[in-house]
Amino acid sequence: MTELEEMGPVDYIIVEWPGRQPTGEALPHLIDLVDSGLVRVLDLMFITKDEDGTVAMLDISELGETFAVFEGASSGILGDDDVAEAGGVLEPGTSAAVLVWENRWAAPFAVALRKSGAQLVASGRIPVQQLVAAVDAVEAAS
Repeated sequence: MTELEEMGPVDYIIVEWPGRQPTGEALPHLIDLVDSGLVRVLDLMFITKDEDGTVAMLDISELGETFAVFEGASSGILGDDDVAEAGGVLEPGTSAAVLVWENRWAAPFAVALRKSGAQLVASGRIPVQQLVAAVDAVEAAS
């Protein structure tokens, strides 16, 4: 339990690619974040959604050597229900990565907040596409 109390915030993303497999182009950036100690990968799984809507997990070994560094990246947080839920947001004929990570860089701040009795009551993310659209709208109105 002490280890959990010392953790930073935990986030997840589901990233979709058209077609059957990701290219691995983003992996070096994720590896850099892990190697620098900014994040800790808790879970990483890959799924596909066939044209008929069938969702299946992919074994990382099926994706080639590029992905081997994350083979076994599983804390047990993600389960079959998460595969089904992630599959529900995917378009048919796509593949996706589901990534759960700890923000280690924020752990001291998060621990201090918890120790002071604070609770997280809301959280969110603003997608870059929304920021670009908002800036474009402001510039167009000027």
